[in-house]
Amino acid sequence: MNLSELRPAEGSKQSNNFRRGRGHGSGNGKTAGKGHKGQKARSGAPRPGFEGGQMPLYRRLPKRGFTNRNTKEIIGINVDVLNRFEDGAEVTVKSLMEIGIIKNPKDGVKILGNGELTKKLDVKVNAFSASAVEKIQALGGKAEVI
Repeated sequence: MNLSELRPAEGSKQSNNFRRGRGHGSGNGKTAGKGHKGQKARSGAPRPGFEGGQMPLYRRLPKRGFTNRNTKEIIGINVDVLNRFEDGAEVTVKSLMEIGIIKNPKDGVKILGNGELTKKLDVKVNAFSASAVEKIQALGGKAEVI
C-alpha cells in the first residue's frame, strides 16, 4: 500500500457543497430543488418544526422526568458466566469482550454474585458485589478492583 492508494471508506465521504441552480445540465437548475413558488421556495423559509404559528408538536407534548447527566451505565455480569474461562485465567474487561460476554463496557463492569463459580480465576474489573467477592475468593481466586 502506498500513500497514493489511500482512499476513504466507501460511503463515508459526503459533501454538501453541491452547486445548485447552475443550469439544466447540472440536473438541479432553474428552481434549484425548491419546487415552484410557496413559502419554502423563497429565502427566509421557516425553521424545521415551525407550524405557521400553531403551537408546535414539541411544545404540545408533556414533559416527563429528566435525564441525569452524571449517571453511569454499569454492565452487570453474574459469577456463573465466568465459568467460560479456563481454570487459573485472568479475567479483565478486554478478555470479557474477546470471549463475547459483553459487547460494549460503557462506564464499567460489575461482577454480581448470582450462580455458582467452579474455577479459580483472577478477576480485574470495575466493581464487585460482596457475594461475588466471597465466591471468587472461596476457590482461591482474586477479585481486584481496577
